[in-house]
Amino acid sequence: MLLAIDIGNSHIVIGCIDGDTIVHVFRLVTDRKKTEDEYSAQIKGILDFNGISGSAFSGAIISSVVPSLTREIRDAVRKLTGHAAILVRAGIKTGLSIQIENASELGADAVCVSVAALEKYGAPCAIVDLGTATKILVLDANGTYIGGAIAPGVAISADALSSGASLLPSVSIEAPHHAISGVTVDAMKSGIVFGAAAMVDGMLRRFEQELGYDLTVVATGGLAPRVIPHCTEEIVLDDNLILDGLRLLYEKNVK
Repeated sequence: MLLAIDIGNSHIVIGCIDGDTIVHVFRLVTDRKKTEDEYSAQIKGILDFNGISGSAFSGAIISSVVPSLTREIRDAVRKLTGHAAILVRAGIKTGLSIQIENASELGADAVCVSVAALEKYGAPCAIVDLGTATKILVLDANGTYIGGAIAPGVAISADALSSGASLLPSVSIEAPHHAISGVTVDAMKSGIVFGAAAMVDGMLRRFEQELGYDLTVVATGGLAPRVIPHCTEEIVLDDNLILDGLRLLYEKNVK
């Protein structure tokens, strides 16, 4: 079994993958203050609770956009499984053609979802990643990663709205019954959720106009299930896209 871990700014996603099947998925809140020992104990506790021994893993792979935690969690994985985890970073085999000005700027998470999207959905393709930031990434008709757009994440936008306006409360990220509302809380939810959906729809149309052809679109990320159902564009929701990408990258590099 493979232990696949994605260290994001808001959450750490842990996947247990048997062959090409994701059998367990766990999420932890990202805490930059925790030590290797604390993460070891937390991850071991989750695995033990689900009846999974560290010895069940034949290998591990980690992607990270939080450099300060990469070493701690890699050391924790070695302690738990006895294996040195592969890191998604410059120099590993990806099979992905990248055509941007500075390829080193491409985050490990973007590499993972791009590799998975190309394998599962083909090209041309757009990946909508709704996490701490909202990212829309593009693979052109040749399957080449050519860039995309990055916007403030839905949760960040919601927090900025309530903290920056004295009379506006904090609200949950969920869609109201109507887009037009005379109730402040529902009006905020409309702007946050429907506004994010409209932005995704609009950016996708703009991308297709710029490229001159249609895109297959797949969405992932923690907030995708709250936003994507309200989009008008045809978008496939794939919650575990990044874990599939980690599995594919592990297979490419182990072989």
